[in-house]
Amino acid sequence: MGPAGFHGRSWTAILLPASLLITWSPPAAARFTGQADPLSNTQMERAPLAKPTLTVSQRTVTEQREKAVFSCRTNAVNVTIHWVSNNSSLLLNERMKLSADNKTLTILLVQREDSGSYLCEVQHGFEVQKSDIVPLVVNYGPDPVSIKLDSGVATGDVVEVMEGHTVKFWVETQSYPVPAYTWYPPTDSIQPSTTGTLIIHAVSREHEGMYRCLVSNTVTKLSRLGVIKVQVLENVTAPYIELPTLALVENATSVTLTCKTSHQRVGVHWYLKGQPLRPSEHLTLSSENRTLTIHSLQRDDTGPYECEVWNWGSQARSDPLNLTINYGPDRVDITQGSASGVVSTVEAVLNSSLTLHCWADSKPDARYHWTHEHSSEVVSGEQLNIEALRQEHQGIYSCTSSNDVTGLARSASVLVMVVGLQPSSMSPGAIVGIVLGILVAIALVIGLGYFLYSTKDRWTCRRSASDTNTSNTMPPTSVMQSTPESRPNKPKPVHDNTPKPEGEARGKKMPILPPDSSEQFYEKKPPSAAPEGARKPLPQIPKQPLVPPVPGKTEESDYEKLLNPNHSLYCKINPSA
Repeated sequence: MGPAGFHGRSWTAILLPASLLITWSPPAAARFTGQADPLSNTQMERAPLAKPTLTVSQRTVTEQREKAVFSCRTNAVNVTIHWVSNNSSLLLNERMKLSADNKTLTILLVQREDSGSYLCEVQHGFEVQKSDIVPLVVNYGPDPVSIKLDSGVATGDVVEVMEGHTVKFWVETQSYPVPAYTWYPPTDSIQPSTTGTLIIHAVSREHEGMYRCLVSNTVTKLSRLGVIKVQVLENVTAPYIELPTLALVENATSVTLTCKTSHQRVGVHWYLKGQPLRPSEHLTLSSENRTLTIHSLQRDDTGPYECEVWNWGSQARSDPLNLTINYGPDRVDITQGSASGVVSTVEAVLNSSLTLHCWADSKPDARYHWTHEHSSEVVSGEQLNIEALRQEHQGIYSCTSSNDVTGLARSASVLVMVVGLQPSSMSPGAIVGIVLGILVAIALVIGLGYFLYSTKDRWTCRRSASDTNTSNTMPPTSVMQSTPESRPNKPKPVHDNTPKPEGEARGKKMPILPPDSSEQFYEKKPPSAAPEGARKPLPQIPKQPLVPPVPGKTEESDYEKLLNPNHSLYCKINPSA
């Protein structure tokens, strides 16, 4: 039982895998064309599985030009064939083709990814045999060439390098086998290289230009040319801002500031009051930021302005520029003395001093001149000083401020009132002259009045004497009726420091003399002198103030006697007159 059971178990262990092999179906790409019959031959009856042999039509091929044919040879029948590439099961694609018995693998158009190691495996039951590895070499390239710089310069068709720096160029491309490199710098000197690099020490402006590198594959017989343009950046120096020479006037002009630099390939930045300038409708920049235009200047556009030139390796900024913007004059203010308040009316005491200040905000400083409404004199200066005020100083003073650059002018006025003035507005010399003239006129009037009054009294005496004889036949004449004593007395003004006879002379009227023969006789024949014995002494004039005549007095009143003390005597000594 023991051995029988043992053998039974052995057959069971053999038949079970055999049944599994029968039911297992290999992939279609790696099947055998024949089927093994496990029942006809036992494992003990078969020969050992032999190692297959793998061959290839050519181990080195050119990409996209040639094909590769792999053949797996084996003497075993009813075996399964597997293909392995680069230690992994081969994945077929549209460019690959297997024969019906899976023993031949054809790569129709070789690509670079087809390069590597190939082998085939044959399997029969649990036995597996592998062929030797056959390499496939695919030559390709060079691919398109890219020239780069390892100095931190951004890549592109145009690169910028700093003057004085060391620059290393290197080529980036794909090629097998390793290609040959030939450099063609701007100096037209050919520099072969096996590493695809080119180093330039202390770059200068002479190194600017186009750099070309020819990459050649001697196996594929292909070549590629790489090109790059190199610009050498100078170490920038400080620029300066160019300003027009015309005077800048507020609201009247616009100004263009230009950032001047000797460098061509630099960027430009503008700064206003130390901060980056932000363009607006008032501040506009040109396309390359080289010019800044300020439209309709305002007085607060003075700056300072700065411009900065830069490249990726250096930068420099100009000195600050402050603009001089002319404006004004603004409102004119007039102040008195040291006070700061604006005045429009000033009251000052007679003979005191007066100082007026005139000021207006202006750039440049305004010019000032003063005028008086009653004078043609013009006083220049911000300050007007009057040492001793007189009546002629009273009136309106005008101050005009003007700006020669802006061409503008503005004015303000102040009324000066002199307190304590006399009614007269004339000078002391004129007053003295007028007083003297009045006194002379008064003297002349008194003399003339005395002369006329004396003449009238003499005429009256003659008429009274002649009228004595005719009093019974003739009425009183109009001369007697018009005598001053018969007229009502009117009040007369009293002037201080003025003699009374002047007023009396002004109050009397010349009597109207009738055209009779007696007046003509009087003018032709003066009265004869009276006898010496008939004269009487003249009455003494009392020293008392003169008084106006009292109405109702007779013709021989004391008033008339005082005015003409010789009247009665003249009448007595000339009765016939």
